[in-house]
Amino acid sequence: MKARLPKGMGGGPQNMQAMLRQAQKMQEDIETKKAELEEKEYVVSSGGGMVEVTMTGAHHVKTIGINPEVVDPEDVEMLEDMLVAAINETIRQIDEEAERELNSVTGGLNIPGL
Repeated sequence: MKARLPKGMGGGPQNMQAMLRQAQKMQEDIETKKAELEEKEYVVSSGGGMVEVTMTGAHHVKTIGINPEVVDPEDVEMLEDMLVAAINETIRQIDEEAERELNSVTGGLNIPGL
């Protein structure tokens, strides 16, 4: 018994050409989306707004804002913890949005390197 491919998925130069064009368009769409995401800015705060981090989608820290009230020479560790929390949360949000946006372009197709 022969396996049958769904209509329009059979072999032949025309279908191969169409698949290649579709793959090329998907690659262009992915590159466009990645560029958009890298330019986007994300702002996250921690410590009830005492520390604020602004970062690009390319994971570059642009600014760090620290409320003067939180600067306590006796408790530098708390400030460090708030900075780490804000930076890690920003990275998590960037990665989550990038995955969601790229999945919308690829239709959930798992493509290595993305």
